[in-house]
Amino acid sequence: MTACYAVQDKEARGRQFSEEESATRSPWQRDRDRVLHSAGFRTLQYKTQVFLNHEGDFFRTRLTHSLEVAQISRSIARALGVNEDLAEVIALAHDLGHTPFGHAGEDALQEAMAPWGGFDHNVQSLRQVTEIESRYHGFNGLNLTWESLEGLAKHHGPVRRPSAWLKTFDERYPQEGGLLLKTHASVEAQIAAICDDIAYHGHDLDDGLRAGLLSLDDIEAVPLLNECLTEARSLDWSGYSSFECEQRIRHETVRRVINRLVSDLTERTRLNLAELAPTCADDVRYAGKDVVAFSPAMARKNKEIRIFLYANMYRHWRVVRMARKARLALGQICTILGDEPQLLPPPWREKALHCQKQSNEMAARRVVADFIAGMTDRFAMEEHRRLMDLSVLG
Repeated sequence: MTACYAVQDKEARGRQFSEEESATRSPWQRDRDRVLHSAGFRTLQYKTQVFLNHEGDFFRTRLTHSLEVAQISRSIARALGVNEDLAEVIALAHDLGHTPFGHAGEDALQEAMAPWGGFDHNVQSLRQVTEIESRYHGFNGLNLTWESLEGLAKHHGPVRRPSAWLKTFDERYPQEGGLLLKTHASVEAQIAAICDDIAYHGHDLDDGLRAGLLSLDDIEAVPLLNECLTEARSLDWSGYSSFECEQRIRHETVRRVINRLVSDLTERTRLNLAELAPTCADDVRYAGKDVVAFSPAMARKNKEIRIFLYANMYRHWRVVRMARKARLALGQICTILGDEPQLLPPPWREKALHCQKQSNEMAARRVVADFIAGMTDRFAMEEHRRLMDLSVLG
């Protein structure tokens, strides 16, 4: 049974453009299906999580990351009795606006776009599902429900200082109050947001160990990781080769880390909801604080994992070296295409040149940013060669 504070089908605020709803799917099941069939979702399979796509077939990509976030989100939503489908669609769509080359690519695009309104991948995800996707008759984007758009807009909580684009979109949205940017998000959206952290802590730890950037001995320095590792090592490993032992111990450690984070989050959120005693979804939005949260003790442990991964993995010289090359390449692509939009392929070229004819340079630069943000790692590397290498045909 769905809890009273969950987003209910009967209370759905509708879509930006009126459509007849499906006879066999809820509004959020339809949203999920539209995301899964979108062009932006398919490109995630070749977009960096930490390791560039060509560095290994078994490392996580933005696609596998999004699927893992969705799985954890659904599990927690089910345990709390809230709208699983809404949590899932927000989780699946939350990284649709990510650039190639991960956060290094985003940094490059943010720097290049600083004079033209900046760049933020969370806002870009909203742009992807409201403007950039071109699949349907009568509207651009995917025409997702208000609740799904709210979850994307508030992925990091209430939006106190929206970008110029988000502010305009919110003001023009055909719903009184727009997306209610200054309030907190629904329970389902809060679940998807914090599951983003849970998923990447788990899989980045796994990928770091697999790649040899981290060792099992290294993670003993982090209390929660050491606790889980000790449990995994205490299992009976007789009958396994040394290679199998290390591989399975790694997995047993990571699954225990995820389980502890999920279990604590679920229990603490139950307590928070019992204390708030909301009677509808809006009671959560206007609570003044997130209700989906870790206990203070687990929040500290989660922060320790983040600090450890940042210092030992994200700042590892191999990762930093690749990130620097990625920033340089994407920055050069953005500069060249921004200064000379006639080099863009159709239909991007026509869009950018039309903006310039209207004396709207900011809009022209945004077209370039949209084009680049939609690239995969592989396409971005090929485009860089096409623009910079005389031996490669343009």
